[in-house]
Amino acid sequence: MFFSVDQYLQQVSNFARYFGRSPELLGPEEVRAWQVHLIEVQRRSPSTLVVATAALRFLYHITLKREWAVEELPIPRTPRKLPVILSQDEITRFLEAIRSVKHRTVLIAAYAAGLRISEATRLKVGDIDSQRMMLRVEQGKGRVDRYVMLSPRLLEVLRSYWCIGRPQYRLFPGRFPDQPVGADVVRQACHDARRHAHTR
Repeated sequence: MFFSVDQYLQQVSNFARYFGRSPELLGPEEVRAWQVHLIEVQRRSPSTLVVATAALRFLYHITLKREWAVEELPIPRTPRKLPVILSQDEITRFLEAIRSVKHRTVLIAAYAAGLRISEATRLKVGDIDSQRMMLRVEQGKGRVDRYVMLSPRLLEVLRSYWCIGRPQYRLFPGRFPDQPVGADVVRQACHDARRHAHTR
């Protein structure tokens, strides 16, 4: 986890101002009291507490070279939240809000096959293996090629899309037939659709 110099300086400044003394005159007990103050009085988020603690660990261990163990300033773990799972109806409304057939099909392919948007946009027509019901994903995570399952429903969607656009090489071409549509373009369409779906 990396933080900026400005974040560190701000946290050290807040710490010193709270006790009204130079950090050189303070120690582990004051740091722990400051952590409690951040949580219980200021009601700061766990991520703010992580930044504050990391800044003070750096100050005392690296800058001031204090001999007391840096482990005396434990860095709290930021709780991980589970992702929001959309209902089938919400997914349907979201996809229907995407005006472009190409963008909608890219997102359906990403959703149905478990692909990143960048992986879905780079698919080629030849990557669809309808005989084995597989999709070839080129240079995915870790720059490794892999195969994913192709569901009958997704194959049907891809065939319908192909009948409309008749792509020759890239399944989802961009401005030029040999180049894929930009992942950022699809992400923007995704954001637009989300806003549109909420206003319905």
